[in-house]
Amino acid sequence: MMYEGDVVAMNMSSVNVWGRLNWPNRISVLRLMLVVPFVVLLLNLHDPAAAWSRYAALGIFVVMAFSDFLDGLLARRYNLRTRLGAFLDPLADKIIIVCSVVLLSIPALAPREFHIPAYVAAAVVGKDLWVAIGSLVMYRVTGKLTIRPSRLGKLSTAVQLTTVICVLLVPDLERLRAGLGVHIAWGLTIATFVVSLLAILGYTRTGLDRVFNARGANGRSVRGRQASSQ
Repeated sequence: MMYEGDVVAMNMSSVNVWGRLNWPNRISVLRLMLVVPFVVLLLNLHDPAAAWSRYAALGIFVVMAFSDFLDGLLARRYNLRTRLGAFLDPLADKIIIVCSVVLLSIPALAPREFHIPAYVAAAVVGKDLWVAIGSLVMYRVTGKLTIRPSRLGKLSTAVQLTTVICVLLVPDLERLRAGLGVHIAWGLTIATFVVSLLAILGYTRTGLDRVFNARGANGRSVRGRQASSQ
């Protein structure tokens, strides 16, 4: 049983935690919180009683995409980079993109005119899984966990965000000109697939370089200790 004092203490604790976050981290947390209403809107995309859900989902997604740019800009300009931010920002991106791409690859949930092909969704999810597994391997080998998105990774995120926006806009683009929305969406999904594969190759090469360098450094350190003890 909770008493009034316990509730007040919990609220004060939440305020204190929020106050300790800098603005880039707050924006990342807010972006994560927007995922739930966005997913709910996508699940109701074809509900006749919620014809506005696609526009609401599009609006929330645009806000999330812009916030991704904004928190990075603030962190760089005002030197507000933190370990928490280095973890929260890519985590928010991955959750948003995976949820949106997977849901929009299901014909029953996507706009009737176009859905993301399953192999593109698999490439997007596979890239993030590959990066997560590679990070764990690097931590086991090197004892360090470095979260540093590559240029290909950033390009991949930008293309994926643009693709989701385009897919949600396909019905409107089709009303402007038959085939316009579908052709643009196809081009962006193919670009997403290609860039995701290139990002996997790039992260793999970077990870292997770091693992081999760490092994070489550890080997030299062991040989140096052996030589000094003789």
